[in-house]
Amino acid sequence: MKLIKAHARNYRNIVDSNEVDIGQSTCLVGKNEAGKSAFLRALEGIRSTDTSFKQYGKIENYPRRHLAEYAQRHPDDEAVVMTTVWELNESDRAAVEKELGERVLTSDTVTVSKSYEQDGTSWVVPIDEEKVLSNLYKRFALSTEDCAPLSAAKTTHKAYDALSQISSRTDAQEKLFQVIAKYRDHSSLLRALDILSARMPKFMYFSHYDRMSGEISINRLNNDKQNNVPMSSGDKVFLDFLEYAGTNLDDLAKTNNFEELNAKCEAAALRITDQIFEYWTQNDELKIKVIFSEGKSGDRAPFNSGPVARARVENGLHGVSVPFSERSAGFIWFFSFLVKFAQIKKGHGNVILLLDEPGLTLHGTAQKDLLRYFAEQIEPNHQVIWSTHSPFMVPADNLASVRTVEDVVVLDRRQRRTSVGTKIRADVLTTDPQTNIPIFGAMGFEITQTLVIGLNTLLVEGPSDILYLQAASAVLKKAQRTHLSSAWAICPSGGIDKVLPFVRLFYGNKLNIAVLTDFERGQKKKLDDLYKSELLEHDRIVLATEIAGKDEADIEDFFEPQLFVDIVNQAYNLRGEHELTAQKLEAADTTTTRLVKKAEAYFRLLPNSIPEFSHYDPALYLLQHPEILSKEGKAEQETLRRFEEAFRRIGKFVA
Repeated sequence: MKLIKAHARNYRNIVDSNEVDIGQSTCLVGKNEAGKSAFLRALEGIRSTDTSFKQYGKIENYPRRHLAEYAQRHPDDEAVVMTTVWELNESDRAAVEKELGERVLTSDTVTVSKSYEQDGTSWVVPIDEEKVLSNLYKRFALSTEDCAPLSAAKTTHKAYDALSQISSRTDAQEKLFQVIAKYRDHSSLLRALDILSARMPKFMYFSHYDRMSGEISINRLNNDKQNNVPMSSGDKVFLDFLEYAGTNLDDLAKTNNFEELNAKCEAAALRITDQIFEYWTQNDELKIKVIFSEGKSGDRAPFNSGPVARARVENGLHGVSVPFSERSAGFIWFFSFLVKFAQIKKGHGNVILLLDEPGLTLHGTAQKDLLRYFAEQIEPNHQVIWSTHSPFMVPADNLASVRTVEDVVVLDRRQRRTSVGTKIRADVLTTDPQTNIPIFGAMGFEITQTLVIGLNTLLVEGPSDILYLQAASAVLKKAQRTHLSSAWAICPSGGIDKVLPFVRLFYGNKLNIAVLTDFERGQKKKLDDLYKSELLEHDRIVLATEIAGKDEADIEDFFEPQLFVDIVNQAYNLRGEHELTAQKLEAADTTTTRLVKKAEAYFRLLPNSIPEFSHYDPALYLLQHPEILSKEGKAEQETLRRFEEAFRRIGKFVA
């Protein structure tokens, strides 16, 4: 099951959040106190990995300004806090059909919601109960006579009641009766719900405040546990670490062999640390150590007696170790998060991560490392939703996953400011400017890493496009044909989805902008959004597909296939059995017409001794050897004709 929509209402400062589309990764961007945490907490309440989170708590969490009117606002039932929509995958459907028969699901989505004063959840499952009965009749080969007493039954519950009235059931009727008897309340709807409920992911909430304690007193934690004293989040993470290492609080209280515990914890710490340093680029000389010892009388209470577990961070560069709590908060958070995630996966399997301001104490580049960890380690197997107000935690390469969170304020009839509550929107660039700051910051950081902006700015996909345009323009200029004006400053924008943010970011600079961009079918909505913005005339947006005459195209598709093959062979010195031909290129990936994608597929078949295919290498080779385009062959002339057409369309707009 995959979460695809979430709608929060009646929770803290959220009256109605709007229905929010949820993807494999979703980033919530907003100011402090905008309602980001409230949305995550409301979502967690559907099914939390924290077993103590059962009810939302009406008194604490219902919007306080409306609490006195609760009965009037919700006269018939308790207020709904969260409504979620889940998409069923093939295995989910198969699990239901295995018990209830084929084609019993009338939709691929189910709805799960939760209200105040409710421990569990309410489900809407699209089951055709008459179809279930029909399948069961066929499975147990009920005859016409067997079915006669069941003619009025439209559900398994009614069928069970009817079968209960038969004093002497046939073998087929008895088999049917026994199967339905196993369903909760004899309902196939509830049976489908139970099957899907067991497959539904849980939500793991983790805040930037959740950091592992630097030391724990085993005796104190045992006493707290026996007396039902709430445990701090830091102590909980430490116990998660111990369980990940293969021990627990009871074992620690009974043990008299610290050496075995130290060995287990050292192994677990090394494993977690190895994971960190795949993504932690700040300092790779750090090591975590967890040591067990008896408390000493000179230590502060309660660490001055009984068994004590202490975590320390060793810095190999400086040759010193310090208590865990004295290390940088960013590193402690990263370590604590990996511990929690590892243990939750171990105990709960499929989880959806809800991360509240993750990496808030990390340096900007470390936050980028954390985003890379999300993309490479979490997203392939888990959905992740995180909140932030840091530009470095906004995925500039995936703005479609960003949702803005804003506490919307309006003026009433007397021009007084009134809050209508938190609203969450997918249109990230048409909301409160202060809310947008992290998004603009992310785009500004991404773009200005390499760009120099000119008055006449031509936006292209990437650096390789610049080289191809320069090479083709030089050849055309030499032949006194239409070429690219030197007045254009060519800037790589990173793709069609970044063009609109770029234009908005520099709109006040009165730049003269034209766009030459690659295009694939999945980008249609992004293109429509660019057109709808009306910040650029349609003619200023030149698609590679329009020049190449294909449904999908990159700038490489301006080239005739044989000419592109020749450039690639020379750029990578491909000879003999590895030499690329137009036929090999076409066969490398028959699912696409894009030459660059076919080339990537072909290079994956080559030995490791040959470098990976890069967009940049053939472009650089062509720039260094423009004579390749100067030949009078049909392939060269057709290629130049396409570049010339692009330059003609772009040239109309030079200032």
